[in-house]
Amino acid sequence: MSQPYAPYADAVVVITGASTGLGRAIAVGAAGQGAKAVVVNYASSRAEAEETARLVGAAGAEAILAQGDVGQDEDCRRIVSAAARFGRIDTLFNNAGTSRIASYGDLDALDADEFLRLYRVNVVGPYQMVRAARALLEASDDAAVVMSSSIAGVTGGGSSIAYSASKGALNAMTLGLARAVAPKIRVNALCPGFIDSPWFDKLGYAGGKEKLRDHIARTTPLKAASTPEDVAGAALFLGSRAARHVTGETLLVDAGLHLGN
Repeated sequence: MSQPYAPYADAVVVITGASTGLGRAIAVGAAGQGAKAVVVNYASSRAEAEETARLVGAAGAEAILAQGDVGQDEDCRRIVSAAARFGRIDTLFNNAGTSRIASYGDLDALDADEFLRLYRVNVVGPYQMVRAARALLEASDDAAVVMSSSIAGVTGGGSSIAYSASKGALNAMTLGLARAVAPKIRVNALCPGFIDSPWFDKLGYAGGKEKLRDHIARTTPLKAASTPEDVAGAALFLGSRAARHVTGETLLVDAGLHLGN
């Protein structure tokens, strides 16, 4: 009798921003696909991160909580150190991110400090995480890094100019890092559109997340508003051996949002 397919069998996985939403779905998905250990990073929401850890444990993996702000280099090194006892990291999911809604027509809506804060978390953070994790990733037989980017980085849309610019920079950085750390480490970016998760609740869209979700479901070509689990499958693919010949790629997972109505 054949064994169930387990793309993450015995894998050690690190996920930043894993307390809710896409990060949680990736964490639970990796555990369900055979991961041995999942490092669950969170910046401030410990109670939510503990729930992710509980779900990871229920799915069969050891969950390790690691608090830290990826915008701070010392925190990145501390997050990575949570996996040090395993001697390797097989997949690093750079999922932590931040944004702020600001009208595209109002160029005074964000000042320089706010603009740079988005870059510090969305671009510098992933770079610092790769740098901190490089030695442990290179100790793996098949190492991968998956960036949680956004369709905003491709289309120039999204919650603010600063956000879309940061995700465009992340996509470009993915190409540079894919060259820099090859052949031992693959680096790819995932570009979701709308995800029905607490992320959009916290951003505070006019009319609320429900109005936005209904609009997305009506107007995307696939007539769907993606859930975290819908998008996590693609992230898990990029981080697994199934994508072992894929690097320097950006994968759009947005129910066709980029195609227009």
